Amino acid sequence: MKRLPKFLLSAAMVATMATSFSAVKAATPPDTLVQAWQIDDIITLDPAEIFEFTASEIAGNTYERLINYDPKDVSKIYGEVAESWTVSPDGKTITFKIREGKKFASGNPLTAEDVAFSLQRAVILDKSPAFILGQFGLTKDNVKDKIKQTGPYEVTMELDKAYAPSFVLYALTSTVASVVDKKLVMQNEKDGDLGYNWLKTHYAGSGPFSIRDWKANEVVVLERNPNYDKKTPLARVIYRHIKETATQRLLLEKGDVDIARNLNPEELAAVSKDPNIEVDSGAKGTLYYLGLNQKNPNLAKPEVRKALKYLVDYAAIADTIMKNKAEVHQAFLPEGFLGAVNENPYKLDVAKAKELLAQAGLKDGFTVTMDTRSTADITAMAQAIQQTFAQAGIKLEIIPGDGKQTLTKYRARQHDIYIGQWGADYQDPNTNADTFAANDNNADDASAKPLAWRNAWDPGPLTAKTRAAVMEKDPEKRAQMYKELQQAVLDDGPYVIFLQQIENMAMRKNVDGVVIGPSFDTNSVAQAKKN
Repeated sequence: MKRLPKFLLSAAMVATMATSFSAVKAATPPDTLVQAWQIDDIITLDPAEIFEFTASEIAGNTYERLINYDPKDVSKIYGEVAESWTVSPDGKTITFKIREGKKFASGNPLTAEDVAFSLQRAVILDKSPAFILGQFGLTKDNVKDKIKQTGPYEVTMELDKAYAPSFVLYALTSTVASVVDKKLVMQNEKDGDLGYNWLKTHYAGSGPFSIRDWKANEVVVLERNPNYDKKTPLARVIYRHIKETATQRLLLEKGDVDIARNLNPEELAAVSKDPNIEVDSGAKGTLYYLGLNQKNPNLAKPEVRKALKYLVDYAAIADTIMKNKAEVHQAFLPEGFLGAVNENPYKLDVAKAKELLAQAGLKDGFTVTMDTRSTADITAMAQAIQQTFAQAGIKLEIIPGDGKQTLTKYRARQHDIYIGQWGADYQDPNTNADTFAANDNNADDASAKPLAWRNAWDPGPLTAKTRAAVMEKDPEKRAQMYKELQQAVLDDGPYVIFLQQIENMAMRKNVDGVVIGPSFDTNSVAQAKKN
């Protein structure tokens, strides 16, 4: 990576010196957008591995995919790297025509070879998001036969079944389908790793911005890609890791940052009264939930799973801790998705919970741990849940950690309870059904690792029902199938889903053009500017 200019290094160092903020006054440059955000969940910059919120947003601003959609109307799918596509009569082969004349930030031309390589590479590396492509019958062994370059600007993708075309296209809008620069990546390959170790901390894309630098738990710097189709108004975008929300507010009010991303309800209300600041918001397909590890013998009892659903004060959390930042939602499909269930059958009912615990042979309660990312919102919600659990005799020990620590432990099935967020990977209901309601292999060494697997849950017949739903062509019948799946998970699943996110960005009034998209990777600064 290029070395950061001195003024950027100084900004990065200032980010770690909270005590000096009150003495610092430095308006951000007119061609630079500076965001204060807690970015400690970044594990990798490789699109084939990215599966975290912050890195996904960064990838959305730095890489292009074959297909994309209008964030204001997700039903409008369009070709990004693909100019057009056709589906074979049997519904099992899609042929993509690649746009000519596109270039990567490196200056290398973007061709069908790069597209085929990128999709093949994601399947072969088999990192966390690979299942999004693997669900079409693609494996390490067959992907080079199933995804082929069939011309300088043509790629064909052969599916194992005739899925609904919209399902396939939405899957190709996900981060894992980003197109990477084959020539640049393979120049940095070592020991047959397809450039994996290099791309974890480097960049090889064609999006509006390139990733200039990433310093873990400190700063990410994006820089205008001179080869992008449409020049970005901004020269650079800086994400500063500012953990404390009060510090984010102070920096925003002083003009040292342009956007604050993690303000709590009281801080949002306060800054909204500042004539130099406005708050923008948008509904997200992101859920807050508890994951209950079924390896824990107490949590594996159906009565306990249901009892915990009666030990969350949903309304109080939504109205206080997450006021204007989330609304109560308990089904695994976010509102707005095909077939989403918007009824919320659970509420705080300690008597009901105690009755269920007694049926499970745990009338005096039990002790359990919860891994909790150390953000203000998550920590506050965890503490509120700790208090309501205690009313039924359940002693909940909160184990704090940064995003990387808690996610790594969760993905290894080493938790008792995990409190976190889940964002839809693409705008088709299968994206959440496939992870909450299906688990093809519950063994520790399984290759596919959806949320059901992470929580060691075998959903039984729900897996087959999930697979059937994705094949249904009739939208009304398909919607009904997803409603039934959601009800089954509401009744018996190892999750306590409690909120759907409303994202807020507090920004200086001279900032314009920032898009809050419906998914965690669709927040866009491509056309952002400062007036």
